[in-house]
Amino acid sequence: MKILAVLCRALPLVPIVACAALLAAQMPARTPARDYAIRPVPFFDVTVDDAFWAPRLERNRTVSIPHIMRENERTGRVANFEKAAGLKKGDYEGRRFNDSDIYKTIEAAACTLKSRPDPALESQLAHLIDLIARAQVPDGYLYPARTLGAKPPVAGIGAERWINLNGSHELYNVGHLYEAAIAWQLATGRDDFMRVASKNADLVNREFGPTARKAVPGHEEIELALVKMYRLTGDERYFTLARFFLDQRGRPHDTQPYPPDSPFAIYNDRPYMQDHLPVTEQTRAIGHAVRAMYLYSAMTDVAGLAQDVAYREAVDRIWTDMVSKRMYVTGGIGSRGVVEAFGDDYELPNKEAYTETCASVGNDLWNERMFLLHGDGKYVDVLERVLYNGLLSGVSASGDRFFYQNPLESAGDVERSEYFEVACCPSNLARLLAQFPGLIYATGPDRAAGSGDILYVNLLVGSTAQVALSSTKVTLVQQTQYPWDGRVRITVKPEKAAEFALHVRVPGWAREQPVPSDLYRFVDRRHDEVALRVNGKGVPVVLEAGFARIRRRWSPGDVVELDLPMPVRRLVAHAGVKADRARAAIERGPIVYAVEAADNNGRVSNLVLPLSVVLQHEFRPSLLGGIGVVTGPGTAVDDRGAHKVQVMAIPYFAWANRGKGEMAVWLPYNPEP
Repeated sequence: MKILAVLCRALPLVPIVACAALLAAQMPARTPARDYAIRPVPFFDVTVDDAFWAPRLERNRTVSIPHIMRENERTGRVANFEKAAGLKKGDYEGRRFNDSDIYKTIEAAACTLKSRPDPALESQLAHLIDLIARAQVPDGYLYPARTLGAKPPVAGIGAERWINLNGSHELYNVGHLYEAAIAWQLATGRDDFMRVASKNADLVNREFGPTARKAVPGHEEIELALVKMYRLTGDERYFTLARFFLDQRGRPHDTQPYPPDSPFAIYNDRPYMQDHLPVTEQTRAIGHAVRAMYLYSAMTDVAGLAQDVAYREAVDRIWTDMVSKRMYVTGGIGSRGVVEAFGDDYELPNKEAYTETCASVGNDLWNERMFLLHGDGKYVDVLERVLYNGLLSGVSASGDRFFYQNPLESAGDVERSEYFEVACCPSNLARLLAQFPGLIYATGPDRAAGSGDILYVNLLVGSTAQVALSSTKVTLVQQTQYPWDGRVRITVKPEKAAEFALHVRVPGWAREQPVPSDLYRFVDRRHDEVALRVNGKGVPVVLEAGFARIRRRWSPGDVVELDLPMPVRRLVAHAGVKADRARAAIERGPIVYAVEAADNNGRVSNLVLPLSVVLQHEFRPSLLGGIGVVTGPGTAVDDRGAHKVQVMAIPYFAWANRGKGEMAVWLPYNPEP
């Protein structure tokens, strides 16, 4: 296990997941030939202990994941594997992609085992894994929706294997299988699940390729999972297959379209599934938002691992397009319902915003990779915006209610659900939160100095990390009340005095840039200075790609203090965003605020909040588990005319925890004429 731990620390996190870093003792001990230069500090080497994130991560472990596992039982998702294993009789229940919910839940739960051993949970997961293994057919194929032989066939699966990959989700499902198997092996050291995954991956490798079937999955996922399999095994076949699926996009396929009158005909639309052009020729974020994020994540893997310039230029173009024209102020993406897709330039409606929770998960996965590729803090700025707003809104304060969609305005008809028929979001959110500590720190070579390391502090989160640098091992202790307070104290404890660079991210919002584009801007320009001290002495803030750079010879007990002023700010959107014209949003630090009926006399659609008003922030420990609120004088317009009211806003992530009611992120700042 000590050898395994060293290997885990040596390999990177993908997509956010350090689970991919484990090299199984029973697998061929090959070292991957390529990788990102920047490596995240694995999540199991980071202990989060702050007042904001620690309770949320514990609630994910003790409430959300058990709740999801019970729902998987209740809705027949587990029974499908029992039937496919021959332990029960009956037809397949639910949608053809329901298997993926089981796999993502195993991944989430397994990752919690790594930090918090739980024999009962481990036994429960082992039972699920045994069912999955029994459900696999001898050649490695694993798809109960087909192998159960339901009459009539499960909708959307096609008459034979792989024939309707546009919408069958056969390869999407097993991509999540691979990720779950890696997580399980990391947590337990057991390779039983990995044998299932490898058997399937070897089948896919035989079935697809330049001299075999030429096709791509309609819903991307297997591509990034195959890269993780490559990391695990060092087996070049998996990386080659991942790249094949990417390079095959925009080209002819051995796949049958659905009939035009089929409810699945949308899957014939190649732009919808990012299959309209070769990936290196694509220039904008297009189509189904979740599929897009998984595709762009895998493309970034190829750019980073293969040092492929064409891939790097493509993801850079697409990322710039997304953050400039297609991302909500909450970090959410996906403007159009039904098709769950990006819209036209600046098409960002608020009430109709789809902003699926899975898309926020995917947005974080992609931005993590973009940081690993470039080492630029702007990608972490986007990741942070998503985390604190568009992603956290997907789960209730109680941990057992969820949003599939995360609109930025509600007429009072939106509420959270225990689960969904299409239940991709709860388990996706749970697996990301289980691995959240792996987002906080990273290491990489110090190219500016020509030698040595950089230790990156990406997220400002109270935590302790054990970090292995080339020159020494370092314990890093971060103390902060972020996001409610901008003061951060970092204690550096190297095992021995050593020289290296510490890069502490100064968020874009503290540098007058809420997002790394002109899509949103602050109304007023502040001149509050970011302050930096080392061992109590002020030092200049020397920014390098969004990070305050401090290179010195560090001794045990050295202390870095970062002070980020946190005034309440108003934001406006680019003039191209019609939905936000003559409206402004509220932000403080990384938190976007929303006004909710529960705090504003039962109604918010009649509120006006002038840009000139002074807004105050106050932390209320007894409200919704402890949140910061913003208050200030506004105007309510009703049958009596316009009259002064006190407006109160809460963090967007906290809305819809007190029953139905109106909500808005963007408020008009001038009364209607």
